[in-house]
Amino acid sequence: MSVYDEIEIEDMTWDAKLQIYHYPCPCGDRFEICVADLRDGEDIAVCPSCSLMIKVIFDKLPPLWESRPDDIPKDGGPGKAAPVAVAA
Repeated sequence: MSVYDEIEIEDMTWDAKLQIYHYPCPCGDRFEICVADLRDGEDIAVCPSCSLMIKVIFDKLPPLWESRPDDIPKDGGPGKAAPVAVAA
């Protein structure tokens, strides 16, 4: 398998609503990879419009089943805990 490029995850854009990282593809669409795939150790983001793929460079995340609710980000991506509201 050959990849178009290797991209650091910090250079990708986080979409909190879809729980994916994306990066512009030369074809005009974008490469996408979801958090669940990253947690499973997958590192290939694909473009849905063409055959190009990129390798995502990132620190290994714990498997999805090891996540606690406060570990799942509301924005900001994996590894950044969401603020926790404290009831008064």
